[in-house]
Amino acid sequence: MKKLNMLCSVFLMFVFAGLSAQEGEQKETRQEGHTNQNKFRQMYMEFATPNQYRTASGAPGPAYYQNQADYKMDLVLDDKNSVLTGEETITYHNNSPQDLEYLWVQLDQNIRKKDAPALQKDGEGMAPVATASGFADKYLKEPFDGGFNIKEVSKDGSPLKYTINQTMMRIDLPQSLKSGESYSFKIKWSYNINNHVTNRARSGYEYFPKDGNKAYVIAQFFPRMAVYNDVEGWQNMQFWGSGEFALPFGNYEVNITVPADHVMEATGELQNRKEVYTKEMMKRYEQAKKSFDKPVLIVTQEEAEAAEKGFATKTKTWKYKADMVRDFGFSTSRKFILDMMATDVMGKNVMAVSLYPKEGNPLWEQWSTRAVASTLKSYSDHTFQYPYHKAVSVHAKNQGMEYPMICWNYGRPDEDGNYSDRTKFGMISVIIHEVGHNFFPMIVNSDERQWGWMDEGINTFVQYVAEQKFGNEYPEAIAPMDKYPSRRGAPHKIVPYMKGNQDYIAPIMSNPEEVYQLGNNAYGKPATALNILRETVMGRELFDHAFKTYSQRWMFKHPTPEDFFRTMEDASGVDLDWFWRGWFYTTDNVDIGIREVNKYYVTDTPTKAGKEMLERYGANPEDVNALYIVTEEDEEFNEEMKSKALLENSKTLQEYVMDNFSEEERKNLKAPKYFYQVVFEKPGGLVMPLIIEVTYADGTSEKITYPVQVWRKNDKVISKVIPSNKEITKIVVDPDLETADVDVNNNSWPKSENKSEFEEFKEDTQD
Repeated sequence: MKKLNMLCSVFLMFVFAGLSAQEGEQKETRQEGHTNQNKFRQMYMEFATPNQYRTASGAPGPAYYQNQADYKMDLVLDDKNSVLTGEETITYHNNSPQDLEYLWVQLDQNIRKKDAPALQKDGEGMAPVATASGFADKYLKEPFDGGFNIKEVSKDGSPLKYTINQTMMRIDLPQSLKSGESYSFKIKWSYNINNHVTNRARSGYEYFPKDGNKAYVIAQFFPRMAVYNDVEGWQNMQFWGSGEFALPFGNYEVNITVPADHVMEATGELQNRKEVYTKEMMKRYEQAKKSFDKPVLIVTQEEAEAAEKGFATKTKTWKYKADMVRDFGFSTSRKFILDMMATDVMGKNVMAVSLYPKEGNPLWEQWSTRAVASTLKSYSDHTFQYPYHKAVSVHAKNQGMEYPMICWNYGRPDEDGNYSDRTKFGMISVIIHEVGHNFFPMIVNSDERQWGWMDEGINTFVQYVAEQKFGNEYPEAIAPMDKYPSRRGAPHKIVPYMKGNQDYIAPIMSNPEEVYQLGNNAYGKPATALNILRETVMGRELFDHAFKTYSQRWMFKHPTPEDFFRTMEDASGVDLDWFWRGWFYTTDNVDIGIREVNKYYVTDTPTKAGKEMLERYGANPEDVNALYIVTEEDEEFNEEMKSKALLENSKTLQEYVMDNFSEEERKNLKAPKYFYQVVFEKPGGLVMPLIIEVTYADGTSEKITYPVQVWRKNDKVISKVIPSNKEITKIVVDPDLETADVDVNNNSWPKSENKSEFEEFKEDTQD
C-alpha cells in the first residue's frame, strides 16, 4: 500500500506541476486593462437580450407578432413599349402592440431612376482599354429611367399625403392605425421595364433580335410594404442593390393582362386555366399531374417557334391567387416552351414546372424540371414539407433570382445546341439554389436587406447537400464523375478566400452593402461553416435535428441571426458560442499544425531530470518507487528499451499491476510500447476540433479526434500524448481537409514537402 500511495503522489505532483506552470505563464503575460479574450467565452455581449418576443432558446416568444400585407392588383403589360402599369389595393393589418402614425412602402424600382444615388455608390476610374459599347453606354447615352411613376395614393378616392425618399415612400395616415386594426389604400403606378441583359438587373426583359421578341421576368415591380417588427420597428434601409428584400407575408389576388399569344407562369395558383390554356394544353396538363418520372410538354418547342412569328394584338388576362407569400413575381413571353412533372414531396403532390425559350434547349428540356423536383424533395427532407402547390424554373440569360414559387435561372447552350459540363452543372446548380430559396427566405423569412448570409449562406449550404443527392438520384447527369461537382460547400474551396488579404475581407455578420466579396462572404463562407458544423463539429444526427427545429420554428416568421444561433444550440445540446464568434463575427482563419513530435519510453532507471523534479517538490527519489520517462536523446536511454514491452521495462509498474488488477483484468490491459508527445500549434485564429491521422510502421492507420476544448486554456500551443504498441511513422493534421485549414505545409510529421503548382506542371510535362 505504501508503494501505491507514493506512486499516486508522484503522478499528482506531475499534474500539479503542469497546472502551476500554466498559471504562472498567464500571470506573467497579464496586463492592466486585460479583458476576457478567450475564444470560448459566452456571447452575451454580442447577442440581443431575450424577451417576450424572442426567447433565449431561439424560439418565438409568447408575445411574438408579425404584421400582414394583402394585395389586390391589376397589371397591364405594354409589350411594344416595354411599360408595366399597375393599380393595387393594399390592406395592411397592424398586429403589433403599437399604434402606427404612418406606413412605409418600398419602391425598389427607383434604384433605376436616372438620378438614383445608388448609381453613384461605388468608386470608379478610367481603365486603359474599354469596349466601344461599354464606353458609349456609360459616358455617351442618356441614363435609362426606370423608376416608379406614382400616379395616385388614395383612400376611398381621397388622396393621401406621401413623401418619397429614394426607394422608400412614407404614407402619412389621417389618424393612427391602432393595434389590431387594418387599413386599406390604393396606389396607381407605372414604370419603364429595363433590359436586364444589358444592365444586369434582377428583373426586366431580354430582347431576341433574330425574331424581334422579348422574354419578361418581372419582379420588384409593385410598391411593397416594408416590414415592421419587434427588432427595429420599420425596416427602412434603402435598397442600394446588394442587400435584397425584407417583406411581410400576405395574401395576393393578381390579374395580369398580356398579349394573347403569351405563355405565363407566376407566383400563386392560376384561377382561370381553362380560359388562357388551349384544349390541347389542358389535356397535357392533366397528363402532367399524373407523370412522376418524366416532364410533360404543355407547350412544345414547335408551338413556341410558331408563336414567335405572331405578335398578337389581342390580349388575355391571367388570374392568380396566393396565400401566405411574402412577394410576387411573374414571367411571360410568346417564345416560351412549358413543361411540368408531378413530384411526391413527403406524400403531397407538387408540380415541378419549367418555362424556357428554344434557346435553352436541349439542356433545359432534359434537366430543368428534374432539378426542380429533386430540390423540393431534398430541401423538404431537411426542413419541412414544401407548402405550396408548385415550383417554377424560368430560363433567363445571366439571371439567378428567386421569388415565391418562381425563379429565374441561367444556363444556355451555344447557337448549335452544344454545351459544356460547366454550363450544364452551372444551370443545375443555379436551379437548385433558386428553387431552394423558396425555403430560405421565402418561408423562413429572414431580413435579406440586413443579413444577406441568412438566406444566401444557409441556402447555399442546403444546396450543397441537395446537389450531392441530385448526383446520386441522376448518376447519368454526372457520369463519369463519382459525385456532383459542387462549386461551394466543401471546406477546401473556401481556403483561398479565408487566407486572402484581410483588407478585403469582412465578417459574415456584415451588411451586404459593406462587404468586398459578396459571393464568398454571404454564400461560400457561411455554407462552408455550416457544412463543417454538420460533418465535423456536431455530427449529422445532432445537426440535422437542430436545423430542422430552426426551420420549423421559424417557417412563415421573421428570424434573426440570434434566433438561428440559439436554436442550433438549444436543440442539439452543444455549446457553439466559440464557433459562431470565430466563423461569423471575425475574419480569422483555420491553421493548425504540428510543431514537434517526441518519442518516450517508461523505465525504472532513475533519470537526472526525473530526480530533479521529485526534489523540486520535496520528495526524496530514494523513497519513491517512481516511473521515469526518457527519450532517445537522454543519457539514461539504452537500445534495450526499444525492444521491450512496457511491463518488461518497468518492474515498478509490473508490481503495481499484479497487486491491483485481477487475472481477468490483466488480460484486457493495454500494452503500449511507445509514448509519443505531439506538440500542436495554432497560428490561425479559429479554434477547431483537432483531427489527426496516425500511420504505423506496419502500414495501418487510425484517426483520432480531440474536441475543440483542447484549445480552451492555450490558444497557441497544446500537447497530446499518444500511447502505442506500434511505432508511429507519420502524423497528419486534418487528413481529409475538413476544417478549411489555410496552410497544409505544417500539417504533417515528418514534414512533407508540398510541391507548387508550377513544379507539378513541370513534372507532368516531363512524363
